[in-house]
Amino acid sequence: MMPGGRVNERQMKLMMKRLGMTTAPIENVEEVIIRTRDQEHVLKAPEVTVLTVQGVRTYQVVGEPTIRPRTASSPSSGPESPSVAAAPAGPPAEDIQLVVEQTGVSRAEAIEALDAAGGAPAEAILSLLSRRGGGDR
Repeated sequence: MMPGGRVNERQMKLMMKRLGMTTAPIENVEEVIIRTRDQEHVLKAPEVTVLTVQGVRTYQVVGEPTIRPRTASSPSSGPESPSVAAAPAGPPAEDIQLVVEQTGVSRAEAIEALDAAGGAPAEAILSLLSRRGGGDR
């Protein structure tokens, strides 16, 4: 894994601290649902860990999923659902706010980044942060 041989847990923690990385478990998670256009991946009682690197949080979810098709009665289901048809277009307000808080960009820029990332807040944040760090100042 690492050049020069095995690294013990203490050395790994020190290296992560030097790189500005922290990990923390989220306790007592009951369920995680990942929704795609056609399916829901439901993980009951998964292990969830948050990895924070320079202020950007990444969630690691470990568990055995149950995959089921999306139905009209599923929350936020596809276009056939009347509740979704009446909902305003664009990313959820919570996602927009998260991107604005984490990156310091305007609301319009956050919406544009979320649209480009397919609605994934983490990808939008990483994209915006990489643009800043890319030397185009």
